Amino acid sequence: MFRPLLLAALFLLTACTGGLNLGAVVNPAEAQRRGAVEVAVKGAFPGILDEIEVGAGPNLVRAMDAAGVPPQDRPARVIQLRGDLGLYEANPSALVTALMLYGR
Repeated sequence: MFRPLLLAALFLLTACTGGLNLGAVVNPAEAQRRGAVEVAVKGAFPGILDEIEVGAGPNLVRAMDAAGVPPQDRPARVIQLRGDLGLYEANPSALVTALMLYGR
């Protein structure tokens, strides 16, 4: 009885604030992974953009490791990232989100 009420309250709070990351409340491991990816991307920004452009680099590897991007998928993912480089130049959070989607 109490659990459904708590979840309903969280959903209402999310709707009212717009800033609560419900995924982080439900899955703390996912929030920790996202935090690691954000640190890797934003700590190496804008240099990581140059690494995406050339296709390799230690900061890009670090960000992909944090996101859990499988090594065999990385060449294709770099090509995809390069295609959206203009978006990532203006919005590092978009790069974080893309890496999170590519990871496991």
